[in-house]
Amino acid sequence: MPLRVFSYPSKQAENYLKKLLNRVETFPAKKEKYVKNIGDRVRKLGDKALLEFTQTFDKVLLKPSDLKVKESEIERAYQEVSEDLVKAIKLAVEKVRRFHAKHLPTSWFIKEEKEVLLGQMITPVEAAGVYIPGGMSGETPLISTVVMTAVPAKLAGVKKVVMVSPPRKDGSLHPGLLVAAKEAGVDEIYKVGGPWAIFGLAYGTETLPKVDVICGPGNIYVTIAKKLVSSQVGIDILAGPSEVLIIADETANPEFVVWDLLAQAEHDPMSLSVLITTSSALIREVKRLIPTALAKGLRSEIAEKALKQRGAIFKVKTLEEAFYLANLIAPEHLELMIKDPVEHLFRVKNAGAVFLGAFTPEAVGDYIAGPNHVLPTMGLARFSSSLSPEKFLKKINFMKYSKEALAEEAAKVILLAETENLPSHAEAIRVRLKNLERGES
Repeated sequence: MPLRVFSYPSKQAENYLKKLLNRVETFPAKKEKYVKNIGDRVRKLGDKALLEFTQTFDKVLLKPSDLKVKESEIERAYQEVSEDLVKAIKLAVEKVRRFHAKHLPTSWFIKEEKEVLLGQMITPVEAAGVYIPGGMSGETPLISTVVMTAVPAKLAGVKKVVMVSPPRKDGSLHPGLLVAAKEAGVDEIYKVGGPWAIFGLAYGTETLPKVDVICGPGNIYVTIAKKLVSSQVGIDILAGPSEVLIIADETANPEFVVWDLLAQAEHDPMSLSVLITTSSALIREVKRLIPTALAKGLRSEIAEKALKQRGAIFKVKTLEEAFYLANLIAPEHLELMIKDPVEHLFRVKNAGAVFLGAFTPEAVGDYIAGPNHVLPTMGLARFSSSLSPEKFLKKINFMKYSKEALAEEAAKVILLAETENLPSHAEAIRVRLKNLERGES
């Protein structure tokens, strides 16, 4: 059984916890230099570099005119997928849009005495890029990620949402991706992936437009590229491997627990799958069922590696201990398979998203529930949140003072400026006071 079992508290449990609490993504210097060289080439050569890297790494030969997906390709995509898939995509878009509409902030202002006006304008960025991985050979179409990234951007009011994704061997994109992009409101779609696509969006090329914000998951090279451009464009997060932490008691269904652990483990050999439980009987059943479940899985080799490398079961005495550990670990996904889970919700301090009860698996959140599945990993849920329309919005503060209002506060501003040894700041106030004393406008 690939999952390690720890009793908490114990020295072994504490040692493993230390590893979990230091799971911050680090990028080897060689890989970062390698990715930087790709960026330098894209900045210098534009489309030529995009095409070269696509041919070298994706084994697809494209011309500049092939990069942008044509409207006819999108129309054909609707014929290539089932009506049921189109309906499922439409439902996902509707539910994600409805949920994220609640996130939208509004502009506001305050009127004070003496005609002072203060406030904040909310305005969207002009252009956003969404990166959609293709997996091996472009055959792992992350349709849900199209919806989760593009819908919040369009809700925010972004005029141009640009999608990039690596082409399949025949030079096409999966039709499901194209349908999802159309339904989610994507304005332009390009057949380009890898870190060179990130640099193309950040710098702009002859064909690929320059954007203001880039969102979407990717492998370590894509993530490094996002890190390198983050001083020039906004990014969502530097995402690490997927994570799930399940808090369960004696009421939990062992099969549900096993498959929810595997649902994250199958993403990546470095995925994190952790069970914290008060029930020894549940641990025995999970240990018994995991080998059989792994034998059924199509991605069982990946899942088994993940469970061996980063999987664990913690046996605790109380739910208080369970929530203490969960808040320390700050997982991407937190499932509460306990009696009356809603009553315990406010014990959660650190988590990307919380799934309450036996019939709310993390998988439903990935696709159809409505909340975003672009979530903080690596413990970053301690201070960051899921992707929302706010990522695509800017807050611009504004203020207006009348003559009387400035005169009333001038002495205090001058005092603060002179204390900071910034004489021109103080003089900018004095010159206006002199103007007022002379009765000039």
